[in-house]
Amino acid sequence: MKSLAELEAIRNKAQEQINLRKNKDGMRVVVGMATCGIAAGARPVMNAFMEELKKRNIDNVVVTMTGCMGVCRLEPMAEIIDTNGKRFTYVKLTSEKVRRIVAEHIVNGKPVIEYTIGQFESKN
Repeated sequence: MKSLAELEAIRNKAQEQINLRKNKDGMRVVVGMATCGIAAGARPVMNAFMEELKKRNIDNVVVTMTGCMGVCRLEPMAEIIDTNGKRFTYVKLTSEKVRRIVAEHIVNGKPVIEYTIGQFESKN
């Protein structure tokens, strides 16, 4: 760090990240970040959620991480908890799937059922 302006830029970036995690009575996104999830690609999935929400100026959704979600073979996984406490567990996620989940589920309130654990399990 060489200047006060540089320190201020670091502070502002950290504040943006904190604001993405604050809950203002909105939805929550919980990404499984145990070693199995990370090995399967959970880090880019979590980043995709945060980037897509930021791009759309959505600040009432909390993005957090958790450990093992219990079904390693379906990682990367994320759970969306709506404002009523209803949970939707999405499996085998990719950055592309995340963009669709944000657009359809978080923005428009229509869960993407074909990406959920129940739908996946019924196919196999």
